[in-house]
Amino acid sequence: MAEKSFKYVIVGGGVAAGYAAREFAKQGLKPGELAIISKEAVAPYERPALSKAYLFPESPARLPGFHVCVGSGGERLLPDWYKEKGIELILRTEIVKADLAAKILISAAGETFKYQILIIATGSSVIRLTDFGVQGADAKNIFYLREIDDADKLVEAFKAKKNGKAVIVGGGYIGLELGAVLQMNNFDVSMVYPEPWCMPRLFTSDIAAFYEGYYKNKGIKIIKGTVAVGFTSDSNGEVKEVKLKDGRVLEADIVVVGVGGRPLTTLFKGQVEEEKGGIKTDASFKTSVTGVYAVGDVATFPLKLYNELRRVEHVDHARKSAEQAVKAIKASEEGKTVEEYDYLPFFYSRSFDLSWQFYGDNVGDTVLFGDNNPASPKPKFGTYWIKDGKVIGAFLEGGTPEENKAIAKVAKAQPPVENPDLLIKEGLSFAAKI
Repeated sequence: MAEKSFKYVIVGGGVAAGYAAREFAKQGLKPGELAIISKEAVAPYERPALSKAYLFPESPARLPGFHVCVGSGGERLLPDWYKEKGIELILRTEIVKADLAAKILISAAGETFKYQILIIATGSSVIRLTDFGVQGADAKNIFYLREIDDADKLVEAFKAKKNGKAVIVGGGYIGLELGAVLQMNNFDVSMVYPEPWCMPRLFTSDIAAFYEGYYKNKGIKIIKGTVAVGFTSDSNGEVKEVKLKDGRVLEADIVVVGVGGRPLTTLFKGQVEEEKGGIKTDASFKTSVTGVYAVGDVATFPLKLYNELRRVEHVDHARKSAEQAVKAIKASEEGKTVEEYDYLPFFYSRSFDLSWQFYGDNVGDTVLFGDNNPASPKPKFGTYWIKDGKVIGAFLEGGTPEENKAIAKVAKAQPPVENPDLLIKEGLSFAAKI
């Protein structure tokens, strides 16, 4: 098998790879210096579109519409862009072996790729119910959503099972976003999750109560405090029932599972230092191995704002960490340094007519302000998190771009709060003053 050599190799073809490629092009790149190796069949795209507009019944998003870097207001990098910049886009190629000491990657087809500098941008894989041996979890029409192929399969199932019954297993991001999309596609939707409320890693019970109420008003059934323990299928092998731990049985034409992801670090086990489930890096995303960087979901990095190591699974961090790593690589070649990565955690979601943003850290006491009645025609509410007498996190549903900027500013500035009760009255005006 032929061997290929590059100065820089990015392994993984997701959001981080696209943003890293753009930064390389900005910083100056000679043709043939950079390769992106991806097991997907398409150039890097904005993954969040898959659980939202890609599945809309009307005017759905399709490629090339959401190639990177359109998700942050940048130019769309179509496949031709990589050609023009002399970047080799090696698609449908899965790396199965990485030898970091020898600086070699080997693909499933036996191809060898040599590099001088490696950026690990492998992202996460979905956790599957088959991983836990859940009975019948290999039935047809049980779906997961991570890549564009998964979304295409869902689109086909929407057509095949029109107006059918859908069960969503999981109450996090994927569960909430797909619950909305399935309802928009006229499915009879039930959501099942073990926690006492949806999005428990981020939402307080007060925040969750609004979304659960809103979804119920849309006709979505929410079943909490139990899990799927088995599936039955018909003679075609297609799922027809979901068995719950509490004894209930739900009819299902489609099941979508969203129970989290795992960072894809297996290729590098034992070769790099790991921490908190990811590959440990410094503030420039350098790993413990010279010439190897890790970005996005797989990186456990120093979060300057809170003075701790953290791993962040979000598109915003995937974009920014990729850019930071490339800036650091280019600076080190010139004997310079870059500013430390100073990241403000940011999460957002859109479903139905709703749109929320969160900035900062969700620990400490909370204060809820505004109108969180799910029946309101235009609900707008938020929450501040207070720790050690300071606001360290802020959430807002229904905010304008200016209001969202204001809550971001609050989370970054961490202003002192003497009387939390005043925050309830002040609400957004507190953020506007910072």
